[in-house]
Amino acid sequence: MKDNKIKSFTDLVAWQEGHKLVLMVYEIIKQFPTKEKFGLISQISRAVVSITSNIAEGFSRRSNKEKIQFYHNTLGSLTEVQNQLLIAKDIKYINKDQFQNIANQSVKVHKLVNGLIKSCKLNKLNT
Repeated sequence: MKDNKIKSFTDLVAWQEGHKLVLMVYEIIKQFPTKEKFGLISQISRAVVSITSNIAEGFSRRSNKEKIQFYHNTLGSLTEVQNQLLIAKDIKYINKDQFQNIANQSVKVHKLVNGLIKSCKLNKLNT
C-alpha cells in the first residue's frame, strides 16, 4: 500500500500547483521588454516566488494559527500576481490565451490554498 503521508511541503498539492504557476510566470516574463527588468518583471517574480515560499514556511510552522497566517500571506501574493498579469495583458506583454492559461492556474492555486486554510481551521477545532 502506498504511503500518502505528507512529509514535506513539496508533498502538498497546493505547493505543487503553485510551483507550476512559478514556472509559467518565469517562462512568460522572458518575453517582457528589458526596460521592465526593474519594474513589472521584478515585481511579478518576487510575488510569484512568495506564493510557494509562504506555503513552504506555513507547512513548517507548528501552530495552526501560524500556518493560517502564512497561507493568508500566500493568498495576498497570489492576488498581487493576478493583478500584475492583468497589467501585462492590458499593456500587451502577453496575449489573451497566455493570460487565460496562467490565470486559470492562479485560480487553481487559490482554491487549494483556501483548502489548506480550512483544513487548519478544522484541525484547530478538533484539538
